[in-house]
Amino acid sequence: MMRNKKAGKKTAPQKSTNQRVVAEESNTLIRWRFYVILSFVFLAFATLVGRVAYIQVIQPDQLIRQGDMRSVRVKSLPSARGIISDRHDEPLAVSVPVQAVWADPVAIFKHGGLEEKQRWYALADVLGLDRQDLLKRIETNRSRRFIYLQRQVSPAMANYIKALDLAGIGLNNESRRYYPSGEVSAHVIGVTGIDGHGLEGVENRYDGWLSGEAGKRTIRKDRFGRVVENISLEEREQGKPLKLTIDQRLQAISYRAIKQAVADYRATSGSIVTIDIDTGEVLAMVNAPSYNPNNRSDLQSFRMRNRTITDAMEPGSTMKPFVVLAALENGTADENTIIDTGNGIMQIGGSRVRDSSRIGKADLTTIIKKSSNIGVAKLALGMPLQALLGMYSSVGFGSTSGINLLGETIGLFPDRRRWSPFEIATLAFGYGISVTPVQLAHAYATLGSYGLFRPLRIIKDDEKMTPVQVVGQQNTKRVLDMMETVTQKGGTATRAAVPGYRVAAKTGTSRKATAGGYSDEYVALVAGVAPVSNPKVAMVVVVNEPQGDDYYGGKVAGPVFSEVMKATLQLLNVAPDAK
Repeated sequence: MMRNKKAGKKTAPQKSTNQRVVAEESNTLIRWRFYVILSFVFLAFATLVGRVAYIQVIQPDQLIRQGDMRSVRVKSLPSARGIISDRHDEPLAVSVPVQAVWADPVAIFKHGGLEEKQRWYALADVLGLDRQDLLKRIETNRSRRFIYLQRQVSPAMANYIKALDLAGIGLNNESRRYYPSGEVSAHVIGVTGIDGHGLEGVENRYDGWLSGEAGKRTIRKDRFGRVVENISLEEREQGKPLKLTIDQRLQAISYRAIKQAVADYRATSGSIVTIDIDTGEVLAMVNAPSYNPNNRSDLQSFRMRNRTITDAMEPGSTMKPFVVLAALENGTADENTIIDTGNGIMQIGGSRVRDSSRIGKADLTTIIKKSSNIGVAKLALGMPLQALLGMYSSVGFGSTSGINLLGETIGLFPDRRRWSPFEIATLAFGYGISVTPVQLAHAYATLGSYGLFRPLRIIKDDEKMTPVQVVGQQNTKRVLDMMETVTQKGGTATRAAVPGYRVAAKTGTSRKATAGGYSDEYVALVAGVAPVSNPKVAMVVVVNEPQGDDYYGGKVAGPVFSEVMKATLQLLNVAPDAK
């Protein structure tokens, strides 16, 4: 019993000691875990604080940018395009209000999608779109927030679309260019694209002036699309108006006449250019065929080309007055000069120059009146070549006219080291050189102003241009008097005469060049000025590739010249010549 008691007394302390050890170990483990967890908590907290400090202090721009992407919106404030008008303030191009139809596919599918088929079909029908194509387009772009469905719809269509009340369909204000003169002035005015910028003509060349500067309004919206802040506003600058030298009355008369001539002679094309001699202003510039700029389906390249400035041609006999003028200026001929044209055939090397009629010995007036190739060829061969080329250059051939329109060409002005006698001869009657109708009209305007050269212009302004005297006045007047006989009995341009007015004109009939020679197609021309007593108007009429037996300039282009010149002189209130 005593042992057991002793033994029991010895084992009890041992058990207590073990429990203390275990407890101490357990406390140490708990404390260690606590410190580890606490360290992780502090580390996570420090990381978050560091990240916040990095975002807010060191690199806040990214956060601001992300916020602005979700709330800031920039609204464009388009400026109205300036009006284009003629010299009498008749509007030729105006901007009318229209609207653009757009869709937000995300909003559409958020509010029921395309379930109400009849309303969506009604939208497709009013826009002139295929019903299934419209639905497929929206379905294909269902993750996008903006797509255009139709641009430049009329106010009536816009009101109908509003009444449909389709979720995700909106309208934006924009403008569309309208051309009251239609195809009559299309080549001069040009046309704008769907974005409102000029593509052709004056619309293209003066696009910056007409467009102005669009404004910009920056706002902030909340999640419901409500404006909560106006951040900034940049005022728009409206487009400026543009006044042309064109007289729309003369445009209409000229276009009607040349269109009829092209139809009558089944010609490829035709052109008329009319110039105010005193100012160098272009009064009319028309081409046929033309196009309607209000109908975009009519925009074909061959119709849109302004042939008066882009299409170069060999001018034929319309160059002969300048050869005679060069001879007078150079002193190799005078009013009393007689030239023997022989039997109407002149041999030059291995080639021949022919006249359409035999005139034998003739003075300068007869040479121009009868359009003698041999006569002008002998004049050209009898003077220094540079005198002839210098004359051509001084009246505007080989250079742009100054009207500053897109696509103007300078033609072909020959510049060689060596010239054969036959090449010089052909140069005298309008072969081997190419000019545009506007260049030819410019040269005749210089004749009409008695040798004063003025750059042409199509923009009406108050700027005074100082002309340059490039040819002597007296010699120019002599040539004009000679050219008057061309429209009188026995001349080649009797059909170009205008009753009551003295008209100086010259016809031209040139064969069209092809690879390796000349074709059987012709260009019929008449160029002239009126009235001879006090020249006011220079005009060129071109009919390209007339069909049939009547292809001569006097027969084809002469009547058109007479009709348009008569109307022009009357509308400009030019007094008839005294009988």
